[in-house]
Amino acid sequence: MISPSSSLPSVPPQEAAAIEWERKPKTIDANLKDYDAAYREFNWKTVEREFDWSRTGKVNIVHEAIDRHAAGARRDKVALHYTDYAGRDERYTFQDLKVQTSRCASVLQRAGVKKGDRVGTFLPRTPELYIAILGINRIGAIPVPLFEAFMEQAVEDRLGDSEAVVCVTSPALKSRIPLAKLPALKTLILVGASGARAANEISYEQAMAEAPNWVEPEWLTVDDGLIIHYTSGSTGKSKGALHRQYAMVGHYQTSKWALDLRDDEIYWCTADPGWVTGTSYGIYGPWTLGITSVVIGGRFDPDRWFQTIEKYKVTMWYSAPTAYRMLMSAGEAIPKKYNLSSLRHICSVGEPLNPEALKWVKRITGLAPHETWWMTETGMQLICNYRSKDFPIGCTGKPFPGTYATVVDEQGKEVPPHVLGNLVVKPGWPSMMKEIWNNPAKYQEYFRISGWYVSGDTAYKDEHGYIWYQGRADDVIKTAGERVGPFEVESALVAHPAVAEAGVIGKPDEVRGQIIKAFVALRKGFQPSEPLKKEIADFVKTTLAAHAAPREIAFVDKVPKTRSGKIMRRVLRAWDQGLPVGDISTMEE
Repeated sequence: MISPSSSLPSVPPQEAAAIEWERKPKTIDANLKDYDAAYREFNWKTVEREFDWSRTGKVNIVHEAIDRHAAGARRDKVALHYTDYAGRDERYTFQDLKVQTSRCASVLQRAGVKKGDRVGTFLPRTPELYIAILGINRIGAIPVPLFEAFMEQAVEDRLGDSEAVVCVTSPALKSRIPLAKLPALKTLILVGASGARAANEISYEQAMAEAPNWVEPEWLTVDDGLIIHYTSGSTGKSKGALHRQYAMVGHYQTSKWALDLRDDEIYWCTADPGWVTGTSYGIYGPWTLGITSVVIGGRFDPDRWFQTIEKYKVTMWYSAPTAYRMLMSAGEAIPKKYNLSSLRHICSVGEPLNPEALKWVKRITGLAPHETWWMTETGMQLICNYRSKDFPIGCTGKPFPGTYATVVDEQGKEVPPHVLGNLVVKPGWPSMMKEIWNNPAKYQEYFRISGWYVSGDTAYKDEHGYIWYQGRADDVIKTAGERVGPFEVESALVAHPAVAEAGVIGKPDEVRGQIIKAFVALRKGFQPSEPLKKEIADFVKTTLAAHAAPREIAFVDKVPKTRSGKIMRRVLRAWDQGLPVGDISTMEE
């Protein structure tokens, strides 16, 4: 909890005028041409008319994302381009996905899966993962996607809590599934299996070859389950957010207006479907719009990433701040080898993008990444910067039309500009989670301030109404009577030429209450030293404020972050205090 004080502004108003702006042309070919008009007039009911279920009453995401396109002019349009290190280079049309997801649905039915059952997916980022998630949806079951880097405890937590009855996985990953501790889990469907199998195992390839080409979707209501996504665990134990079928309305419209997807798009969302971005905007949003998507398998490699943009002529790129910063750390020589001129729009998700990294991406592509703020629990983008609207570099953005987000104190009262407070949203947007699986008390905690969904993040608004994210509420540092948001310190740190990554925590101190401690990963060519620590601290002191300068700096190889880019400050605190770090299965490689 935080108690903002109007006497302790996050960013002094006199500094706001000096912030650099991303200026837009007076006319631009964006889907959302006039944000202010849309914010005044937009109603979600108008979006419902874009879906067949608004006329038929028959609801299933797979019909809206795949089948209706396969039955029309997009039948032979490429829905998915896929490539990986192993030599796979494939493409799937909407008709192909209709057939493949039908076959997968049949395999699941033969394994005993019924409407409402939970089914885990624990696979690398391959076409089979996308087909499995939609195959599960086709029969009205609920996917529980797991990220392939999860180890046994993380797998047990998620499959056990959701009581998944089947898991689609691979021989390489099945050893991390503790079947003896998962009584509900009866069957494994193995992708890429060869040789003898246990009695509870099914060969995906063999069963798919024997399955029919068409399985009619299980017809549902808008309130039936769509997917359960477990949170990244950046602040503690992961929680299962259940989303309903109606979430597709939010996925569709935000993909259209925030991501600015259009019919001729070549769209690359780099997120793994083990995380909410990889389904909301890697599957549901783009495919309800009938968009062509690109997916690459394998580990992160800067050369391959830029090569992918050139190879497929990617027009819209949606990725995480971690990725942009890793690309920046690799230097400018790599992107200069590739033709990136196809790009027309870039967005960022996961953790706010430091202004320094944002400016770097703009320098190499000509395009500034547009922030999109949302959470696993919200299911869709809620605060964004838009392709047709000016925005100050580094800000989180403005609320999406049809939603209301703001900054309040502990009593739910909106605070003045430049005052740190709770980032909250008025409940009722289409993709809001339906429940926290098996934990109604935790669900209610999100609404502890009457009338608001409380995100757990802190932010302030400026005098123009733009929202500026400042970190998790638990991460706000109280030092010598001053309140400091860790994100602004981290942004100042990475602006130093020696700093590639930075994470900041408050360290207990008898005199000041807390002092600021920074964990810093250096760029190539720089070596840790005491003089460099002082130089970095002085840099923050002169560019931000004396009270915001770290009093301690620790050099690390990497700053711990989740795969979605959130800095795991609880891990930093554990490092500082010499305590166990707890579950780190969601940490990036």
